[in-house]
Amino acid sequence: MSFMKRKEKLDTFEMLKELLVQNEFELLLPDIKEQNRQQDIRLVYQMNDTVESFLVFREAVWTGTYKENYEGKLIASFDQDGGRYVLGVRQGDSVITLFYRKLDLEVQLYNYGDAAHFWVPKYENLRQLEFRIAVLWDKFTYLGEDYCTRGERRLVHLADVPALNFCSYCAAPEQYQVPHEMPVESFRQGLDVMEELAKEAKDHSLVRLVRFYRKHPYPIVTKYVARALHQSRHFGFIQILTETIKKETEVYPHRSFGKETDAQIAEWIKAAEKKRKELEQDGAYAEVLREDPFTTAQDQMEMKVYVLATRRGRINQRVEVFEYE
Repeated sequence: MSFMKRKEKLDTFEMLKELLVQNEFELLLPDIKEQNRQQDIRLVYQMNDTVESFLVFREAVWTGTYKENYEGKLIASFDQDGGRYVLGVRQGDSVITLFYRKLDLEVQLYNYGDAAHFWVPKYENLRQLEFRIAVLWDKFTYLGEDYCTRGERRLVHLADVPALNFCSYCAAPEQYQVPHEMPVESFRQGLDVMEELAKEAKDHSLVRLVRFYRKHPYPIVTKYVARALHQSRHFGFIQILTETIKKETEVYPHRSFGKETDAQIAEWIKAAEKKRKELEQDGAYAEVLREDPFTTAQDQMEMKVYVLATRRGRINQRVEVFEYE
């Protein structure tokens, strides 16, 4: 099943303007020697563990200078020249101009149900849940529901439950946190999901707590619920929520990095799976997780594989992380 799609409902020109207003302009330019040859040139639109998406300038040529690591205010101009569109972008004292026939959106969706980023220590199982829900929220917000499964469209509301999101178990360091407004209706729908999964886990005390939270959505209650989610008595709920996310995302492929690298990753996964089975035989709930770099716009991240093991403690859940790289 292919997930390379072109979204027609979004206005690509409005999407381009949105990026420029936010001073975002990450071009993937070809070699300078090919500057005058017509070709497709990609501009990064959204990149995270769920998706790699680009605005594509079709049959484009470019002139001027592009500053790859420029950070600052952008000044953009839009025009038409015969049958071509013209985009000029000023980066400080430099200007790059693109001449192109058409602006498309390309999207490649990926499996993020086993995505991992261990950037903040403690409560790692809950932080990984928060991370996966947060990147789903990004995909839903920027690309829309057409790029989400029916189940994802429900799970995304968990991003608006403060007891589970960045307010309580943020997976990223403070400088990378992206807070957002949390509409009341979305908060309630997130609680619907929590209650449904708590019932599936036969966690009746959490069902009562979620219903109390619905009636009293105050910061002190948020803190109480957040602490409760780490307790051993709610271990079953955390496991079912984790497995629910995995099931919804398994329809998407994993990133591929070429035959040789994929073979090496398969060896790491094999070793991690052996460790996972040993841990589960010892009573833990264990996941094999992976930290993938991007495929098209290469970043500096290295591929890593982890095993995340969670156990019931006397009061709170206990977590261990094993790394393969």
